Amino acid sequence: MLSLRDLNRATLARQHLLTRHEGDAADVVRRLVGLQAQEPRPPYVGVWTRLEGLERDDLHAALHARTLVRATMWRATLHLVTADDFAAFRPLLRPVLAAAARRFDGVDFDAVVAAADRLLAAGPMTFNELRPLLLTEFPGAYDRALGYAVRMLTPLVMVPTEDRWSFPREPSFGLPGIGLDPAPAVEPLIERYLAAFGPATPADVQTWSGLTGLRPVMKAMDLERVTDFAGRELFDLPDAPRPGGDVPAPVRFLPDFDTLVLGHADRTRVLAEEYKGRVATKNLRVKAVYLIDGFAAGTWQIKRTAKRATLLISPFASTSLDVVEEEGLRLLAFAEPDVAASLEVVDGV
Repeated sequence: MLSLRDLNRATLARQHLLTRHEGDAADVVRRLVGLQAQEPRPPYVGVWTRLEGLERDDLHAALHARTLVRATMWRATLHLVTADDFAAFRPLLRPVLAAAARRFDGVDFDAVVAAADRLLAAGPMTFNELRPLLLTEFPGAYDRALGYAVRMLTPLVMVPTEDRWSFPREPSFGLPGIGLDPAPAVEPLIERYLAAFGPATPADVQTWSGLTGLRPVMKAMDLERVTDFAGRELFDLPDAPRPGGDVPAPVRFLPDFDTLVLGHADRTRVLAEEYKGRVATKNLRVKAVYLIDGFAAGTWQIKRTAKRATLLISPFASTSLDVVEEEGLRLLAFAEPDVAASLEVVDGV
């Protein structure tokens, strides 16, 4: 039987949060099957906290080389994924994304997608540029519905720029130039998920991916079955790491919308139920958290002025700055290397 701490340490080991991975940025993204990328900076911090010696230019270069792409993926949200995973798994998400698009009535989805493909064949565009062109072909339609249908149904990638975190406030989207798998299989995705997030229930995989109907698929696969402290049956890869709950876990800073915080139906292996409301807000933000002894111990944000960057720490319980200072200063050196750095404990971050 796996205790809560056993589950915590197993997942942290696979997320490279016990020991940082030694390799390149694209390898970390591949191992995690992507990082949520609603905003440009969080994936940079998400890779930094898991990779030994990340330089910002390394991730920037991978995006410009199209080794990594930023695109609509899991749960119909923007993610940073490898180009190979985009090709392999984006087709699996068609039913999920089509269901999301159907929130708007009266849209001829096939016609809108065909029009978008033709318009974007001329080159990338922002959605503020694309929507008026679509309206000329679908007069009287709701322009936001047209744009949303394109986001969900047309496989697109965001075009990187020379901006600080590789993307501007209003990015352009373009056709990916990547051949998509014509016969995608869900079993490899389940295995990849377990390698990054396991052990896990089918509900966990479904919550992370947005896919449904995975329980019979997982029961038919050659997976190990384990039981957790609550008596639930969890699935796992036979050789996946489970280091045990007594293994030390270092302080780690996770960005907004981090994949670990969003990766399970039951998040208590990282985030205690009593603190969920302090992390996931009513306007659908998921705040940046820091881990002490493997569990979310508070939220954080960076306040920047012309001469100083301050890491604002909001603990869930009493925490000495000494505990997080070393790692916090490392974070500031990565995120804001050109100004002086300091830490401060505050409420309500």
